[in-house]
Amino acid sequence: MGLDGVTWFRQAAFRWQGDGPVVYVDPWGVGDGVPADVILITHAHHDHFQPHEIERLRTPTTKLVAPRDVADELTGDVTPIEPGQAVEASGLKIEAVPAYNTAEERLDMHPKANGWVGYLFEFGGRSYYHAGDTDALPELESLDPDVAMVPIGGTYTMDWEEAAGFVKAMEPRMAVPMHYGFVVCSPSHGGRFRKAAAPVPVQVLEPTNPFEQP
Repeated sequence: MGLDGVTWFRQAAFRWQGDGPVVYVDPWGVGDGVPADVILITHAHHDHFQPHEIERLRTPTTKLVAPRDVADELTGDVTPIEPGQAVEASGLKIEAVPAYNTAEERLDMHPKANGWVGYLFEFGGRSYYHAGDTDALPELESLDPDVAMVPIGGTYTMDWEEAAGFVKAMEPRMAVPMHYGFVVCSPSHGGRFRKAAAPVPVQVLEPTNPFEQP
């Protein structure tokens, strides 16, 4: 299963482009990219919420979906969302799922009380789960997406070993590592994740921006 039309820019920033709306999640490092029909923001940290990137990508008809604290900082067609809620934007059905830390050493980084999110949506006949910044949450193992995009960098989220266990429990048709090689974690951990996640197929994407970690 390939991922035609999916672009990884850096960290957790992705674009979906094909037969349907142009969708971005957490745009960062996009530059003057293809104008967005839908922009989804997972949470307020700077490596996920870049207002100037949003302004470059948005048009008068762009629809934005974000947790309440992020939505309050945006103008235009903005829909606040909480874990467990679902909305429709430009014909795209979007479900917000929880994203938070459970490991004691990072409880204050992404507290559950903040209401930050990951997203589940369908594009091009496939269901995608973009995890946002989270630890491995048993409550999400039943999501059953075709493609699971999960952070593997550790420090702020689950690391590659924890992420491998998470996707093996979830059993998507494919897993894609993200949130590594830039702020924290060596680019080589993408390969480690791929081996550890077997038998779940893993596609390690090449970002459009050069990695910043050795």
